[in-house]
Amino acid sequence: MSKDIVVIGGGTAGARLARQLTRRTTPAAASSVPTASAATPTVTVIGEEEHAPYNRVLLAEVLAGRYGPEVIAQPETPVRRGVRVVRIDRAERVVQCDDGSVVPYGTLVLATGSNPVLPPLRGLGADLPDGVHPFRTLDDCLALAAAVREGTRAVVIGGGLLGVSAARALAERGAQVVLAQQGEHLMQRQLDPEASELLRGHLETLGVEVHTECRVRGLRCEAGEGAAGTVRAVELADGYALDADLVVLACGVRPRVGLAQAAGLEVRHGIVVDDELRTSDPHIRAIGDCAEHNGRVYGLAGPALEQADILAALLLTSPSAAALTAPPSGHADTADAAYAVEAAAAAVSAGLVAAVTGPASASLPRYTGTRALTRLTLNSRGTGASAGPLDLAAFGETNPLPGDDVVRLADATRGAYRKVVVRGDRLIGGILLGDLGAVGELARTWEGDEPLPSTPLFHLLGGA
Repeated sequence: MSKDIVVIGGGTAGARLARQLTRRTTPAAASSVPTASAATPTVTVIGEEEHAPYNRVLLAEVLAGRYGPEVIAQPETPVRRGVRVVRIDRAERVVQCDDGSVVPYGTLVLATGSNPVLPPLRGLGADLPDGVHPFRTLDDCLALAAAVREGTRAVVIGGGLLGVSAARALAERGAQVVLAQQGEHLMQRQLDPEASELLRGHLETLGVEVHTECRVRGLRCEAGEGAAGTVRAVELADGYALDADLVVLACGVRPRVGLAQAAGLEVRHGIVVDDELRTSDPHIRAIGDCAEHNGRVYGLAGPALEQADILAALLLTSPSAAALTAPPSGHADTADAAYAVEAAAAAVSAGLVAAVTGPASASLPRYTGTRALTRLTLNSRGTGASAGPLDLAAFGETNPLPGDDVVRLADATRGAYRKVVVRGDRLIGGILLGDLGAVGELARTWEGDEPLPSTPLFHLLGGA
């Protein structure tokens, strides 16, 4: 059997894993297929996109015209681009690709990411009408950038993090933007109503028309070149219609689990993994947006990077250490033992992983979950204080439970808002808008799950 590592997906998680692994293994050339005779495991990344790996977090900056696509490219990672894996043969330990190639693996890593959610709207089928765009990939971003002009009427459906970013970027390109959010306020997963109202005000200074508690019913299309026609308006549930030249679908994402399901792996919302990112097949791991750990799918870049780093440390473990936790098959990757210990120890010391008790604790990190912080800067090309940039950070549980303590500081004149939620002697969440001076200390306290200092909390928030 091959001992080589095959990664399906060249996105944030897959590319990061490959870079970490190839520090000490021999990377496969972008056009090569690994063989079982290699002295050390090769790493092959198979990616559907034609582009080299890029930083998906910065797509809104490309759409806004602030960066070119080359700026968000990630460090060089050999990827077989434009190739789609169509089947996993677990018995033979090979993957079959749409170009006819068959790639053997010793360890397979699923980093298949997620797909944009297409809402059940009238006029929206398998083929998108002309003018209707998801906002998930670089191709989506470039298509939107090519379509938008000064005065283009754009409707963004969805007021979460992605929808807010897209609305701001389109407004910077001169579009007339309407943001339609079904929920009560913007970015409901991260912000409370007070913070969301400040965010709404900032978007409105950029010329974005915001509608909350606004349910979209369908799209009005007219005959066009495409089979689904061309979008001309967005219909709301109350019968009102928003004229539209462009429609952006920013309604969330869904883990890509089709390959895993077809292969018979355990799938719930995502591909179920344990603390070693191992699926129900001991030779297959999963990381990033497609992975479900301890009942949670994160769908964020931070957890994807953390999972990739931990899995790299696990896969680079020496054979003797790996045997302590390897499945009964006896499969183990060959690697430099000293580097494996160094990589694992570095991950532990950096706070990325929890050390494992017992004789192998120095070389066997575990993924125990990510305490993810959302951070966003909404820039503006306008003038005056009200049109300046808005910095935002949110972490943990921002909606208090009965018995929790809440500290708020608000400055309407400066557009600043700070809030922390405390349970017992622990900080469990917070929101900062407009002034992020305190975010570093607060985030470290939260991430470390440390007891709060005796200093009054409003000092942590920057209060006098």
